[in-house]
Amino acid sequence: MALVAGILLAGLAAPARAFEPFTVQEIRVQGLERISLGTVFNYLPLERGDVLNERRAAAIIRTLFKTGFFDDVRLERENEALLIVVRERPAIAEISISGNEELETDQLLEALKSIGLDEGRVFDRSALDKIEKELERQYFARGKYGVRITSTITLLEDRRVKLAIDIYEGEVARIRRISIVGNRVFDEQTLLDQFQLRLPTVLSFFGDRDQYSRQKLAGDLESLRSYYLDRGYIHFNIESTQVTITPDRRDVYITINVSEGEKYHIEAVRLAGDLVVEEAELRTLIKIAPGEVFSRRLVTESSNAISERLGEEGFAFANVNPVPDIDEATRTVTLTFFVDPGKRVYVRRIHISGNARTRDSVIRRELRQMEGGWISTARINRSRVRLQRLGFFDEVNVETPLVPGSEDLMDVNFSVSERSSGTLMAGLGYSQGQGLLINASISQNNVFGTGARVSATVNNSSVNKIYSFSYTNPYYTIDGISRGFRLFNRSTNARQANIAAYTSDIYGAGVNFGFPLSEFNRARLALDYENTRLNTSTATPTSYLAFIGDNGDEFDIVRLSLTWSHDTRNRAIFADRGGRRVFTASLAMPPGNLEYYKLRYRESHFFPLAGDYTFLLKGEVATGDGYGDTTELPFWERYYTGGANSVRGFRANRLGPREEGVPRGGSFKVVGNAELILPVPFASDNKSLRLSAFFDIGNVYTRRKDFSADELRYSAGLSIMWLTPMAPLTFSYAWPLNEEPGDDVERFQFTLGTFGF
Repeated sequence: MALVAGILLAGLAAPARAFEPFTVQEIRVQGLERISLGTVFNYLPLERGDVLNERRAAAIIRTLFKTGFFDDVRLERENEALLIVVRERPAIAEISISGNEELETDQLLEALKSIGLDEGRVFDRSALDKIEKELERQYFARGKYGVRITSTITLLEDRRVKLAIDIYEGEVARIRRISIVGNRVFDEQTLLDQFQLRLPTVLSFFGDRDQYSRQKLAGDLESLRSYYLDRGYIHFNIESTQVTITPDRRDVYITINVSEGEKYHIEAVRLAGDLVVEEAELRTLIKIAPGEVFSRRLVTESSNAISERLGEEGFAFANVNPVPDIDEATRTVTLTFFVDPGKRVYVRRIHISGNARTRDSVIRRELRQMEGGWISTARINRSRVRLQRLGFFDEVNVETPLVPGSEDLMDVNFSVSERSSGTLMAGLGYSQGQGLLINASISQNNVFGTGARVSATVNNSSVNKIYSFSYTNPYYTIDGISRGFRLFNRSTNARQANIAAYTSDIYGAGVNFGFPLSEFNRARLALDYENTRLNTSTATPTSYLAFIGDNGDEFDIVRLSLTWSHDTRNRAIFADRGGRRVFTASLAMPPGNLEYYKLRYRESHFFPLAGDYTFLLKGEVATGDGYGDTTELPFWERYYTGGANSVRGFRANRLGPREEGVPRGGSFKVVGNAELILPVPFASDNKSLRLSAFFDIGNVYTRRKDFSADELRYSAGLSIMWLTPMAPLTFSYAWPLNEEPGDDVERFQFTLGTFGF
């Protein structure tokens, strides 16, 4: 059929020659392969019966090009019919990416997909150009200025293409020089010590601090600014920053131009606005005072402390704005904290989710934030800590969304992730200090979701043969008074525990009550009865035989114990802030036939440092003695040191005074530990591992008066703790620092089933 007229329009340009408008009676599309006819008609801004003129023709071509489906679009007239001739863009048959190490392939493919470059989709060259530029930007931000991205497009049959993206990442540009210009108050090295970026050293191989990164430089510039602002230089300014890259794109030279200004002091500190809390109390939260050097850090900390205090009173959206009034003549600052508490916010509902086993009531009794009361950030945070310390949950998260349509009502949503709180074990094993282990135990810290704890154990090792059962209800009363009891039978071979040659057979029972004294303080009262029978041999030390000769070899012991604890740790397991203090006094008394006392004080504190580092300090002092008719502390109640839970690097229970070649223990014990808790390499997100470097000190003495600092033993080493599904497992390797002749050294040690204090 002959063509009556042809129109070729490119982009928005006017047609090369005019044509006479006509009424379109029919629309036909030619050249479609994969795109359906219906898809074209959906986009087409023209219907049968419409008049086609130059404006509409341009709109049709523009619209079809915008779909991204076509490389070419032509309009032709055939009598009263409009013929649309198209050439489809090729489809992507395959995408491959090679050479990338810094960015993961899956991430790159997802990024390509987000802009339409995906297998089966129409290929768009402009989208490929865009992703190439974005990839370059990503690598530049990582300091890899030598990156080269090569895209190869291979035509296949059936108008398909294979897209291959090859990335040459190159090396990270190394910093060769950092210069600070304009500093007069602080020398350049002092300022550069605040930077994360460093010049290359012999140890640079083990880190990346000498590798240039735009993000790192931005962080270092902020550190530099903070350094000056925290020291009174409120007009400090970074005038400019020049980053110069060598032609081979491997070396970077950084020049920072600064203007320091003058140092300013605080003239006065004022409070203004709606002070819903007593001004005197708010002033105690301000950490900067008249006469001191201005410090942005202290101003920010003061503002945050006031906001947190207002949050405790229900003002969740309080705004505390510190405004400095600068006197240029005297170089002083009058600082005013403007307080806008906003509306007091109340809690409508507290929702709990994720507790498949634990009852709602068990969780709610730990909460310090109540429904209907005003919201308190301190009470919410405390509630979260109390839930974490139960040991029932891997994670505890809290959200406080506003109630829709209300400005003064919030919901508090606690979501928990439950961990297995019970264990059932039976097995055969080996442990340092206890030898061959044959044991079976069942324990449940959250029986039927009630929070009660039940444990039954059978243990048969070369040191101990134990049969025990215990039960504790932490909320025996609604006020939080706990009650527990235990039954046990224990046979001990002391010689296998590195102590003197004797054995003991003990059975008994006990009951205990716990009393909350305050939010962080608790007391525990326990009454126990024990029957102890001793068995000796020809290798038993003389003093042990003398004690048995004076007091007998079988005893009924009635012991009353009182324990006070102060616990501010954020978690019971793997804490990283807070601390714990425990003082225990035990008194063996009539009607038992032995009379003695034991006193023990333990303390630990966690100090968060920068990043994932935490510093831990622990200490323990214990003493005891006989009274009444009992002349000394019974030898099986003596203290011992050495081993994984006291002074690592020395064999368990082998430190201190000896008798006839074996440790005899003592009635006075001193142990201290300092640990730097470190991120676990290659497993920083693993919450079941903890790595630490430690320093231990301690020893045991016959009596308190025998204490001598010269007899203390020291060690240092590394420890890793693994919280396995069965029980915590701890490995340590220590180097004794002042071992003496006769000391038993044991550098590698491990324990199973205990966290220590």
